[in-house]
Amino acid sequence: MASTKNFVRASSVTAVTTRLESILLSVLRVMAGLLVLQHGTAKYLNLPVGPMNNASIGTLSGAAGAIEFICGILIVIGLFTRPAAFLLSGMTAAAYFIAHAPRGFFPILNGGELAVLYSFVFLFLAAAGGGPFSVDRLMRPKE
Repeated sequence: MASTKNFVRASSVTAVTTRLESILLSVLRVMAGLLVLQHGTAKYLNLPVGPMNNASIGTLSGAAGAIEFICGILIVIGLFTRPAAFLLSGMTAAAYFIAHAPRGFFPILNGGELAVLYSFVFLFLAAAGGGPFSVDRLMRPKE
């Protein structure tokens, strides 16, 4: 009898997590997009005010800001999620190797944890797509 109860509990948990999986994919996409969008708005809209303000498009930081701003908006709304996420994954990986890796091997010591995490989150989104709450999903032909 105990094994039947455990099976029922396990299958209930599986059913709940399966339902939540696609919703949480959209939540991850929106939150990652909002976080990276902050970098772009700081560089070009001076919002929030901080050390990254007034970036020039001719610099690496300025070019990254343009990618962060444009792709951040696309990721938040879920439009062209896969290519935008792929571009952001590459950009954040490049940021890690250009700005952080020269300061040491370990991301915890060179300040690059966020760049590495962004890179892999956006790589995941490039593979998984935008989830059920995205413009991409709305534009997809009905099956």
